[in-house]
Amino acid sequence: MAATAMDHDGGDMVTPGELLGNSLTLVAGRGAYAEGRSVRASVTGHRRVVPPAPGSDDQRSTVEVVGHKAHGAVPQPGSIVIARITKVMARMASADIMCVDTKAIKEKFTGMIRQQDVRATEIDKVDMYQSYRPGDIVRAVVLSLGDARAYYLSTAKNELGVVSAQSIAGGTLVPISWTEMQCDLTGQIEQRKVAKVE
Repeated sequence: MAATAMDHDGGDMVTPGELLGNSLTLVAGRGAYAEGRSVRASVTGHRRVVPPAPGSDDQRSTVEVVGHKAHGAVPQPGSIVIARITKVMARMASADIMCVDTKAIKEKFTGMIRQQDVRATEIDKVDMYQSYRPGDIVRAVVLSLGDARAYYLSTAKNELGVVSAQSIAGGTLVPISWTEMQCDLTGQIEQRKVAKVE
């Protein structure tokens, strides 16, 4: 039986919140938790299924997540994160999360800011290209674990949004209003969803 368990050691890579299987057929082992009828990963690692012990009353296999390294903070709903914008599209922006609640993370987590989560007012008038640019550093709150292994992030509060950015000319952008930042080299103004300076 041990050999069978080892066969699954190099199983699919999974991340926190990812569905591992159904609790009717699987028991949550280490690195996993049951949520209703779903069994989900609580850490990053490889999915492994261990068959039930011979003669066991419970004939369900155990699913666990193994091979994960001791990691730093993991984003949770409500966490404040610092992220770097990597790509801006018409309806959303993607970002690499760098810090969670002021703690650096040791693994890569991807975040996504949807058009409706940029700001709290005039949501239908949000222009993603005037809110963020690739390379911008933003402060955001985690809404939920979204799809495609990305966390849904929101900047729809005054204190959330772009905290650091570089201008087209390569200078540092300085906030001058809620929606504008100015290049310290050229004086040119660029549009952003600016975080309130504390």
